[in-house]
Amino acid sequence: MSKLTLLRQKELLRMEYDYERDEFRRETQTMGIGRKVKRGMCWFPVRTGRSYYNSLNRLVVEIYRTEDHEITHNFEPGRPVCFFREDGSGQITYLPSLCTVSYVEDDRMVVTLPGPEALPAIERAERLGVQLYFDEQTYRLMFEALDAVIQARDDRLALLRDTFHGTLPLHKLQPMPVALPWLNVTQESAVNEILRAKEVAVVHGPPGTGKTTTLVEAIYEVLRRESQVLVCAQSNMAVDWISEQLVDRGIPVLRIGNPTRVNDKMLSFTYERQFENHPDYTDLWAVRRTIRQLYDSKGARRGESFHQKIARLRDRATELELRIRESLFASVRVIASTLAGAGNPLLFGQHYHTLFIDEAAQALEAACWIAIRKADRVVLAGDHQQLPPTIKCVEAARQGLAKTLMETIVEQKPQAVTLLETQYRMNETLMRFSSQWFYGGRVHAAPGVRQRASILDLQRPLQWIDTSGMDAREHFVGDTYGRVNETEARLTLQTLCSLVERTGIGRIVEEGIDVGVISPYKAQVQRLRQLIRQEKRLRPMRQLITVNTVDGFQGQERDVIIISLVRSNDDGQIGFLSDLRRMNVAMTRARFQLIILGDAATLTRHGFYRQLYEYVESVGNAYSCENRN
Repeated sequence: MSKLTLLRQKELLRMEYDYERDEFRRETQTMGIGRKVKRGMCWFPVRTGRSYYNSLNRLVVEIYRTEDHEITHNFEPGRPVCFFREDGSGQITYLPSLCTVSYVEDDRMVVTLPGPEALPAIERAERLGVQLYFDEQTYRLMFEALDAVIQARDDRLALLRDTFHGTLPLHKLQPMPVALPWLNVTQESAVNEILRAKEVAVVHGPPGTGKTTTLVEAIYEVLRRESQVLVCAQSNMAVDWISEQLVDRGIPVLRIGNPTRVNDKMLSFTYERQFENHPDYTDLWAVRRTIRQLYDSKGARRGESFHQKIARLRDRATELELRIRESLFASVRVIASTLAGAGNPLLFGQHYHTLFIDEAAQALEAACWIAIRKADRVVLAGDHQQLPPTIKCVEAARQGLAKTLMETIVEQKPQAVTLLETQYRMNETLMRFSSQWFYGGRVHAAPGVRQRASILDLQRPLQWIDTSGMDAREHFVGDTYGRVNETEARLTLQTLCSLVERTGIGRIVEEGIDVGVISPYKAQVQRLRQLIRQEKRLRPMRQLITVNTVDGFQGQERDVIIISLVRSNDDGQIGFLSDLRRMNVAMTRARFQLIILGDAATLTRHGFYRQLYEYVESVGNAYSCENRN
């Protein structure tokens, strides 16, 4: 039965692969550069900066975008990209080399080239652009992992497969329980359950319940019993975050792959930076330089002595590389990477007793198996009531690809799950509805935040501004094919400005009161950013305002959250607002105050939004725009 389930997963993954590949080809062939730029998949025009060999002896080139600086892009380290040139009339020609993002920030990225032969064409090209390419590598790793799991027999991998998807029972160890008085009761219980687990343990962490704190403590306790662990997550951002917490705890970390948010702290722990700081690196660099100089020399160079010299130098370089690698791996306690990064050649042959997967509810099952192949037991942490995995093929998602390994284990092996029940972010009014709807009422506010007031003591913490009586209709805009509600966008700006005026701009800046403005729709997010950027009254606190989609706020929190729901129509159509997990994320980001703007007449035809509106009304905060003074 377990093999059949995984075979079905493979079929659905193939559907997703085919869909994404075909969609990429269609977009590449038919979508104009402007649309690609607005969708965050392209920079154009760009200019090249310096090129150099990095510490791993790979040729890289710096790329800078020169326009459209305000548009959020989707470039990440490890993602494949291709270059193109545009002839001035909109016609583009793709350069033949497939490259990889090594590092990226707002307007600059470092791209790894496949070889020195690719550089001249990129540097000579006029009207140069760069765009994301279809990610074959990650799919290849996932298919290989599924094949290995399906074919496994009489080994640990087969046992884990048949435990997670079959009828094999869980087994528990019997260590002495550890007392961790700085944790709450359920956090301490989660750590002890991890220490007891022989195959799998799940830490279910609703918003604000200290999942990362619990996970770091568990890793610390496991490392008192094991020499090294592997820590993974779906995204670079999640890996960076938990790695930073481990470093702060004094645990040596080796970060495989380049972080999306490379700050000084994490940069120094990446494999690349550690490699170039190793005492033997100077000798290795000298050997590599000598090899390049020999190949670049002009005279006769193909005699036997030349080849013998090159062979000796390469043997010496390989010896030094292996020595540095072994030294780096031996000196740390945690190896950290994305799930796909666990397939990095640097980790070939590595095996770990315990694997921790953070944000497991956002990861495709196939991606999890890439890392699980390297472990004897697995600890999954996340919240399957928040954001699901990103799947582009609707049919594949509908047929079950969206169901994660964490969800399967929660259903099949509930005894492996510990729910963290105390949250420290929101007061009782803000968090009660989410707790009741998503967590069976089991999550409660900690005593220190239970009665916490809003930013202004006289304001209630929860409001719904009903736009039903206004001319606030959604519509599609431009070539982004996004939904915008212009009236609601302006009302959102007005609501923000009103909040600022009542609170006082001086107090907001002095106390660092931050505000998150969320909309599920990218087009509405772009419109809100534009309006807020143009509003002079908000300039002194611009750095305290974040405007993004729900996905962009996963794992974050702000003092005040304002949500623009956009949908307003006569048919009660709410699109992907019906994915309630996204709404759970949006409404649980606020520390002090949550303001929802939406057309109640449209939204409350759905049971969830009807009950949410009634809940807000019951605490005296829902009001109609028509009745505002």
